Amino acid sequence: MSCVIPVALPQNSYSIAIAPGGVDQLGTWMQGGQGEPLKLGEKVLLVSNPLIFKHYGERARVALERAGFQVATCMLPAGERYKTLNTLQKIYDAALAHRLERSSTLVALGGGVIGDMTGFAAATWLRGVNVVQVPTSLLAMVDAAIGGKTGVNHPRGKNLIGAFHQPRLVMIDPQVLKTLPGREFRAAMAEVIKYGVIWDRELFEQLETARRLDQINYLGDDLLQQILIRSCQAKAHVVSKDEKEAGLRAILNYGHTIGHAVESLTGYTRVNHGEGVAIGMIAAGQIAVALGLWDQVSADRQLSLIEKAKLPTQLPPGMDIDAILAALQTDKKVKAGQVRFVLPKQIGTAIVTDQVPTQVIRQVLQQM
Repeated sequence: MSCVIPVALPQNSYSIAIAPGGVDQLGTWMQGGQGEPLKLGEKVLLVSNPLIFKHYGERARVALERAGFQVATCMLPAGERYKTLNTLQKIYDAALAHRLERSSTLVALGGGVIGDMTGFAAATWLRGVNVVQVPTSLLAMVDAAIGGKTGVNHPRGKNLIGAFHQPRLVMIDPQVLKTLPGREFRAAMAEVIKYGVIWDRELFEQLETARRLDQINYLGDDLLQQILIRSCQAKAHVVSKDEKEAGLRAILNYGHTIGHAVESLTGYTRVNHGEGVAIGMIAAGQIAVALGLWDQVSADRQLSLIEKAKLPTQLPPGMDIDAILAALQTDKKVKAGQVRFVLPKQIGTAIVTDQVPTQVIRQVLQQM
């Protein structure tokens, strides 16, 4: 049964559709689904990677052509290390080759890397064309595909090059998760746990009742549906109140400050995004405890969920703490030279602060 979640924005409102079998109905949804026509033009560039396209590419292409769209494809290499300006050129070349117009649409079929790059290409090609997000990883479904943040990595930092560019539609088909590798599923649970800590206490408590959080087969359809709906609702609610991260939206970066530094310093190969966020949440939780903002019992409950998802809770062996502290200074969230942290106050509530002494960060990292 499908569920539609609105993302209400002053100018660029859109819907998140959670629909089993949605890949095979993509063209219909892009025509407007059950609502007003979306007017996405005739020409579509379907962007994916070979691994995802092998499973779902032809189904998406057939669905689009059946609805009357003219479809071209663009294949990008898989992996965070390819999320670069060089790779982005492939999308621009394909857009030029297939003569995309301002009324045309890029469709991102893949995980967060494909979604971020396709979104950024859409934001910048012809000064902005339509983009539709069709996330195929749980991480992208609950986070990256929603909210309009797009971008690529700089060699010295994650997502330093980017733009806000809202999608016209987010199509989530839970059935595609059946082919999701176990490590990617576990990584996504970090973002789900994040929503529980910063926004949705009930979601956090639902996760605590689950027997296991490390494999999708142990969740059951009902809990998976709850995870998708509640996570998307949380992201949609925050984005609708603060589209371009002027205030409230910054809480969505919980765990990301130290997490991004760890990802970057390990070359985006040893630690994936969700694993970095898990490590960052443990660190942020202990910083909050050290500053008297949070209690150790709540921090331990967070730790238990992260362990239940079989995510890392310690820094990778051999990490240089001084290198982490230096990397924090290049983070997008630095303001007037001060690193801003999202810190929990209680389960379901978090704050943003730049009043975190470097010595406290160092002590917490040394303990990890």
